[in-house]
Amino acid sequence: MVNPARDVTAAELAILEKLWEHESAAVKELSQWLYGASTPSDIATVQKLLVRLEGKDWVTRNRETWPHQFKAAFERKELISQRLQSTADELCDGTMNTLLTHLVKSDRFNARERQRLRKLLDDLDSK
Repeated sequence: MVNPARDVTAAELAILEKLWEHESAAVKELSQWLYGASTPSDIATVQKLLVRLEGKDWVTRNRETWPHQFKAAFERKELISQRLQSTADELCDGTMNTLLTHLVKSDRFNARERQRLRKLLDDLDSK
């Protein structure tokens, strides 16, 4: 099961999204991208979120530069995998197959997406 302390909040996810988009950033840059400003309050909020993310090992800080540069420690797919497994653990007795079956059978999974899934499965089988 996913360690709840490692899961990210919506505000922390916004920071990670910007780091995935830009690869690395300083606090002031993140503040500008997220809030459109770099007021002391905005900067303090971003700093607090980065400290939390650093504590959860989701970001790394380069202390050799000034201002410090932050990078995402993991790719987006790692968070997706953790969230999906957490959902499977919570709702499907940990079985990813049950979760995937429900997703594929839902109305939101259209014919084009099913075709892409078939191709993906075929490609995985041929490896």
